[in-house]
This record gives sequence, C-alpha cells and structure tokens, in this order.
Amino acid sequence: MNSLTEPLLTIMNRDLDKLAEELKQYPDENSLWVISGSIKNSGGNLCLHLCGNLQHFIGTVLGKTGYVRNRDAEFSSRNIAKESLLAMIAETKKAITSTLPGLTDTQLQSLYPQEVLGKPMTTLYFLIHLSAHLGYHLGQVNYHRRLVA
Repeated sequence: MNSLTEPLLTIMNRDLDKLAEELKQYPDENSLWVISGSIKNSGGNLCLHLCGNLQHFIGTVLGKTGYVRNRDAEFSSRNIAKESLLAMIAETKKAITSTLPGLTDTQLQSLYPQEVLGKPMTTLYFLIHLSAHLGYHLGQVNYHRRLVA
C-alpha cells in the first residue's frame, strides 16, 4: 500500500466504523430521521450522504466500481431501515478498501479526474478533503443522535 493512502484508509475506515456505532446508538429507527427547526439533515440522511459521497468520488471515479450516485435522494429519502444503512456503510468501506491501496504516487499527485469544489486539485488533496468531510458530518451525526435521544 502507498504510504500516502495508508493513513487515509485507516482514518476513513475508523470514521465509517464510528458512523456505524453512532447509528446503532439511536434509540429507535424513527429517531434516525427526525428533523426539527433549523436542523434539516437527519442522522439517516447524513449517513446516506457520506456513503454516496465516498462511493462516488472514491469508488466510482477512482476505483471504477460502477456505483451510481443519486445525491438528491441522499437528502430526501426517509425511513430507510437501520440495517440497510449499516449495509451501505459496509459497502462504502469495501469500495474505499479496494480502491485506495491501488493508487500510485503518480495518480495521487495528478489532477483528480473531475473538477470538484470549483477548482482543479490533485487526487491526494481531494482525498484529504473527503476524509475531512467525513469527519465533519460524523460530528453532526453524533450531535443529532444526542439531540433526539
């Protein structure tokens, strides 16, 4: 494994495991989907968003997995069973675990194949961004879970 992708894979897998643990701690399935006031993203929707984001940008774009993202559904879907969300997390882990170790230094230092965030960036830069994005939303899931418990 590439010395640059190993820590990213470790951190992303750690955070996806923590996401699964957060979901398991919700008091019931309905509480996963609660939105109220200015809180517009439920824990369930944040989970869908994180899985869709990583499976698309790492799995599909870099790993050619064939995953097809529906970003709108990540935020509009409701009442998906907790077990289904946990299975999505497992699939996401599989996509990143099968993709990241195969990336070469040349690929990491090359421009990411899609322009994202309004500017060109290296693949390594974007992978670091994706890891930070995962951590950011993981914190929101934790806060949401404690808020609705």
